[in-house]
This record gives sequence, structure tokens and C-alpha cells, in this order.
Amino acid sequence: MSPNTSTGGSRSRGTGGGLMTPGRVAVAAVAVLTLVFIFENTRSTKIRLLIPEVTMPLWMALLGTGLIGALCGAYFIGRRK
Repeated sequence: MSPNTSTGGSRSRGTGGGLMTPGRVAVAAVAVLTLVFIFENTRSTKIRLLIPEVTMPLWMALLGTGLIGALCGAYFIGRRK
């Protein structure tokens, strides 16, 4: 018997790994919860950055802060590679 004719349990890997991987589900859940949190906080608030003071909806401030954090995270992950 030749070793190439083995019927062992070798799995072939798919090219995409499937549409619903656990990591993608977790990211989607966090994104949905983040959006719910942001849009539940719609009242106006005063924001002061050093000297100027602006009044804006709280959801805009939260969204802006989240985007800045995501950009910083992407920068550091890209720099690690």
C-alpha cells in the first residue's frame, strides 16, 4: 500500500473560512452595541478642548472619539507588521 493513497482524516481548508466566523460575529456585535450606545445619547453637550468650547450632540462627540480611537488602533497594528 502506497502512502499517497491514505484515506486519513485530512481536512481541506476553504479559501474564505466561511462568512460567519467567530471573530466576524464578535466584531459585528461590538459594532451594533457601539451604535446603539451612541444613538441613545442624543442630547446636546458642551465640549471643551483646551480653550474653545463647542456645543454639539453627544452622539457626534462619541462617534468622533470612536473614529479617532479606531484610526490610532489601525495605525499601531499596521506599524507592528
